[in-house]
Amino acid sequence: MSHSLHSPLRWVCALTLLVTAATHIPLVPEHLEEAPYVGVLFILLSAVSILLAAAILVRDLPLIWVTSGTVTLLAFVAFLVSRTVGLPEIGDDIGNWTEPLGFPALVAELATSALAVLAVRRAGVAAAPATPSPR
Repeated sequence: MSHSLHSPLRWVCALTLLVTAATHIPLVPEHLEEAPYVGVLFILLSAVSILLAAAILVRDLPLIWVTSGTVTLLAFVAFLVSRTVGLPEIGDDIGNWTEPLGFPALVAELATSALAVLAVRRAGVAAAPATPSPR
């Protein structure tokens, strides 16, 4: 059974997860019209980000950290794909790097992923037993 990490980074991570949600919620209506699957994915990303923000504050288990980092990294990759090779039904986003909510979303997503890596690595180092030096 995993134990809470009690990481001081959990507060910043909760904030970046909430920013991730906040940057996607305003885009839902237009994407439900243009490409419904993208609108649904934005709803899911926002809901999951809010739930993870609450969960990480209540009990910051390694699984919550890994899930947070993975979800936001996937969102970051999806943005890059939509701007480079494009996604079905939203091909007009190719090359549109100046979307006003794009930059804050990317920063929040990358920050969340980086914080997750830091928290899990710190926990791994703290939990690792000391190895005796060879004599």
